[in-house]
Amino acid sequence: MKNRTIYALLMALCIIGFWVFDNFYTPATYSNTKEPDIDLNESNFLPSSTTGEIVRHNYYILSYSEAHEQAEWVAYTLKKEHLTYDDRKRPYFIEDPQVRTKSADWRNYRGSGYDRGHLLPAGDRRFSEQAYNETFYTSNISPQDKDFNAGIWNRLEQKVRFWCKKYGDIMVVTGGVLENNLIEIGDEDVDVPRFFYKIVMRGKGDDAKVISFLMPAEETREELEHFVVSIDEIETKTGIDFFEKQPEAWQLEIESKVDASGWKF
Repeated sequence: MKNRTIYALLMALCIIGFWVFDNFYTPATYSNTKEPDIDLNESNFLPSSTTGEIVRHNYYILSYSEAHEQAEWVAYTLKKEHLTYDDRKRPYFIEDPQVRTKSADWRNYRGSGYDRGHLLPAGDRRFSEQAYNETFYTSNISPQDKDFNAGIWNRLEQKVRFWCKKYGDIMVVTGGVLENNLIEIGDEDVDVPRFFYKIVMRGKGDDAKVISFLMPAEETREELEHFVVSIDEIETKTGIDFFEKQPEAWQLEIESKVDASGWKF
């Protein structure tokens, strides 16, 4: 009888321990202040922040929206030398310690039916463990339908890598369209975007070429070209001023175009 009681107590302690670990354990930060920043994004090409919460990591920059518990945009530079096939062990998703209120806990996604969709793809940062792990901050994820995440969104990410290989360094700004009255998941009410956008730029000044996409957050058989829109349209839907520090004439020329020429599909 005594042995049974001890066994029952041990089992109870194990169950409690596993529950505490699963619900409260957070691995150490992935930040590494000793590792120098690489060439990210020139500050005069970054978007505006509607929230004032700009977070700079070693390998990307974001603007966090506490009201929606995710980034309104993530910006990064992709270089040919970044495109490696190094095998990396997937780390934990953890809260972003540089977000003032911390980013949403990954457990908000559990049982929701939505993927933890990367904004900056982990596949773009295989060139170092530090760069790869940083993409697993929850500030870099957004709820996405599984078929969308593995489907057209993934095809667009692969196309961006193709363009980087073909044309050289590119800058990417991407995120979900954060609106009012969105579906919410988890205890922290993480909003589920109905649309996602991606803006890709190569070159600078008068030589800059930009292509931008806006697509519903659902899988489709439509070709990527079907979702090419002007930056002006994305600005209208998001309230974000992309390339806000560029000359007005440059913005009028670049941001009004719906032009996929010069980008091989």
